[in-house]
Amino acid sequence: MPYSAPNDGPQMPKNLARPPLTAARVVEGAVELADREGLAALSMRRLAADLGVEAMSLYNHVPGKDALLEAMVEAVLAEIPLPFPGDNWVAQMRARAHSARAMLLRHRWSGQLVVSLVNIGPRMLAYTEATLACLSAAGFSTKGVDRAWNALDSHIYGFTLQELNFPLQPGDYAAAAAMFLPMIPPQTHPTIHAMSQEVIAGRYDGRHDFDFGLDLILDGLQAVLARGHDGLV
Repeated sequence: MPYSAPNDGPQMPKNLARPPLTAARVVEGAVELADREGLAALSMRRLAADLGVEAMSLYNHVPGKDALLEAMVEAVLAEIPLPFPGDNWVAQMRARAHSARAMLLRHRWSGQLVVSLVNIGPRMLAYTEATLACLSAAGFSTKGVDRAWNALDSHIYGFTLQELNFPLQPGDYAAAAAMFLPMIPPQTHPTIHAMSQEVIAGRYDGRHDFDFGLDLILDGLQAVLARGHDGLV
């Protein structure tokens, strides 16, 4: 009787086999892993296991982890619509700020990489060029463009990084204020004590306000242009 291989269950049809490994698939898998478990969980070995391949096969598509991190930043930056020069540069910068913050909140690992990597990839260059061109068309000098861009990005990244790392959730503020209030006597810290009481009573939610800082920056930049020049020529 001829030998017959044991039946291990239904076999995956060849046309449903795992798609071939590509650079795009490697980067997409890395982003998904970092989104799910944080950047600390990302290693070439772990990523290869998630993709169902040998770790060495990843190096056919990315030179190493540093290059992978840069490619991940490029991938998430592509989620931010590019601003364009036009009549309403303030609306363009406001939309850019909100889109960038939304991306940073979706990919909680990305903020630290964006501000710490020297990235001259095509998407970063396009994003930067579009931003600078928009500010230049608004009337800022070369130095003014750079100062305005840095002020906006400092708020976007700084606010969001603080928001992501803040030790309390918004719903916990009142309980935390009540717990710490006995340690904040009104005789020595009257302003903090009064603010804590407002939060405890529900008259103020104590939440950080992204638009408050953004409005201050945009109003200030508009005031600079209203003078007829930005003083940085």
